[in-house]
Amino acid sequence: MSSVAVLGGGLAGLAAAVALGDAGFEVDLYEARAFLGGRATSWPAGGEETELVDNCQHVLLRCCGNLLDLYRRLGVADRIHFHKEFCFIEPGGRTSHLRRGFLPAPNHFALSFLGLKFLSLADKICIARAVRAIPKERHREDLDAISMAAWLREKRQTPQAIERYWRQILVSAVNEELDQMAASHGFQVFWLGMIARADSYEMGVPSVPLRELYSGAAVGQRVRIHERAAVTAIRMDSGKVVGLEAGGQAVTADYYVSALPFERLQPLMPELPVEWSAFEHSPITGIHLWFDRPITDIPHATLLDRTIQWFFNKNDGRHVHLVVSASRSLTNMPRQDVIDLVLRELTEFFPAVSEAHLEKAHVVKEIRATFSAKPGLEARRPVAATGIPNFFLAGDWTRSGWPATMEGAVRSGYLAAEAVTQRAGRPRPFLIPDIA
Repeated sequence: MSSVAVLGGGLAGLAAAVALGDAGFEVDLYEARAFLGGRATSWPAGGEETELVDNCQHVLLRCCGNLLDLYRRLGVADRIHFHKEFCFIEPGGRTSHLRRGFLPAPNHFALSFLGLKFLSLADKICIARAVRAIPKERHREDLDAISMAAWLREKRQTPQAIERYWRQILVSAVNEELDQMAASHGFQVFWLGMIARADSYEMGVPSVPLRELYSGAAVGQRVRIHERAAVTAIRMDSGKVVGLEAGGQAVTADYYVSALPFERLQPLMPELPVEWSAFEHSPITGIHLWFDRPITDIPHATLLDRTIQWFFNKNDGRHVHLVVSASRSLTNMPRQDVIDLVLRELTEFFPAVSEAHLEKAHVVKEIRATFSAKPGLEARRPVAATGIPNFFLAGDWTRSGWPATMEGAVRSGYLAAEAVTQRAGRPRPFLIPDIA
């Protein structure tokens, strides 16, 4: 029976390991930390408390077919709760809702879109014009070479349409600003999540902390998990990998799948034909606030015109989680200044904040949250097969066909698993294709 060593226990590594285990391989997964999930994880809230809080609220859409497939394989699909409307709140509290109507895709949002109060008629007309162009232009050859902002300007979008609609949807999805985001990624997210199918926009939110989503998951009898087992060396001989050091132990296998981030893999395998300097990081900041009373009963919302982009109600309005994607403006800001900033902004949306007492706060800055999905990068993202016959790549930074999302990570793991089975002479398909 062939054996596989998987390096890294994030979503990419988990996906590769579970798929290969299901295909009959003996799999050992090596994770540096004491828990799985990679950057989609949870931390203790601080002090002596045992409450776990997510580093950032990770969500998925119905169009994330491979991530949903992994959750089914792990036996945790029932822990994802889907919501059928997006709530937009303006400073001052005025609220608009975007939800599916009775019309079929791609016109399923038409009625609620017309009722959005935060956009003018001119904004709506230009947005509708751009939305109609996406299905026609999504195979344009230059979309990876230009930014999403450049394409929006080409389509004569108003400044308010860009800031209040396109930016709110796309920056959170791709974790990059519009002027630094390849248009190909913006197109893909919007096409798959908002246009292609009437239910694909529905947002799934885990009902448990992310760490609990993966701890104790049903990884399969053929998959062995080794936690606190950081990979510190990869040994090569005669053009192939002959072993590695993980957790202070020597490890050998027939095949090796690296699901490590690019900054961790480079010093271990500098000889790989990867243009390492092409990859940069984009940060995400998550802020948890606990109040002595409820500040709202809204489950989640996107907040307009301020630093905060998304709000999630974690416990009856007393514990809220705020998310800022591409949060470079907060990276060097002191913790208390971040808390003061978001409290000022939150009060503009939920007046009850001014009367509530802040009991505690927790700020998580993920400086290396994702790679920056900038124009021109796609061709530099490596594929699963490396040229080393028994060494394969996974990770959201590889060429998964998606930007750096949980879906992209799982896709990369499945692609690596397919490459292993191909090399082993017993090919198996795992990847679920996107909607055409």
